[in-house]
Amino acid sequence: MLGLIETKKLAVTRFDVSRFWGQGSVGWEFVESDGASGGLLLMWDEMSFKMNNCYKGERWLCVEGVILQNSFNCAFFLIYGAHTRDEKLIIWEELSYTAGLCQVPCCFMGDFNEIVHIEERKGNVNLSISAEEFKNWIQDMHLVDLPLNDRKFTWFIGRSCSQIDRVLVNLEWVEEFPEIRLRGRPQGLSDHCPMIVEDTSVRYGPRPFRSLDSWFTHEGFLRMVKEEWRGLGNIQFTEKLKALTNPLGRWHRDNFGDMDKKITKFEEEIKKIDDMVSNDVFDGTVEARRKALVTCCKKWYVRKELH
Repeated sequence: MLGLIETKKLAVTRFDVSRFWGQGSVGWEFVESDGASGGLLLMWDEMSFKMNNCYKGERWLCVEGVILQNSFNCAFFLIYGAHTRDEKLIIWEELSYTAGLCQVPCCFMGDFNEIVHIEERKGNVNLSISAEEFKNWIQDMHLVDLPLNDRKFTWFIGRSCSQIDRVLVNLEWVEEFPEIRLRGRPQGLSDHCPMIVEDTSVRYGPRPFRSLDSWFTHEGFLRMVKEEWRGLGNIQFTEKLKALTNPLGRWHRDNFGDMDKKITKFEEEIKKIDDMVSNDVFDGTVEARRKALVTCCKKWYVRKELH
């Protein structure tokens, strides 16, 4: 299951989804943006999850169905939190009502635009009324706030930083996936850090065959594939795809390896600065360096996509 917040799209097409997901069977649902702001998108592998129902609000999206591998009935909620207290109260009420309709274990994930503990916002000295109400909602819903152990904050702008992105699950979810954990990923160009929920005890079988759009724009790619394909002889199609993995990996490293290394290096440097801000090390030099790193990183993202 992959969730995207602030898509800024009035409609999401299969072409849009394929750019994020790549090849394979994919299902999706979306909430349209409000002009140039907002928008939600949930995507899933139809071989792993079957959707039974879908519910939508202005700032949240829910898909209810079953995880096929273990026949686990559940619901995924993607949330883009509101800014005012009154709007937040409406969202908590809508989420409670919808979870009641589903009557299955729920996973709430996204940008809640609210903290639960004082230390989750740098420089904070007390919890606001809306934060207390959010904390009470979590308790009333009997949800577990999955800990994020590899970083202190998930949102950064200048010297401001908070942990407003989180994943909340029912106790039944933890019982079904006892080794569930939450980890963050490099922030990259966004103000928010991507988050990954995983259960290390679950094995989802062989990895699907993946390709990058940028490969097909390279003049030597198709020639290399044809040569390798002919050399494999008359074996089964799936076995040929498996056999292509190693030569494709070598070819990618030879032609795109430098780009990947540069992007990774920029992402690591951005994370170092975010860690400095988290530890109250901030001045005009730090801010200028971060802006420069983000600009360079963006250029390499675009270059890789168009290569």
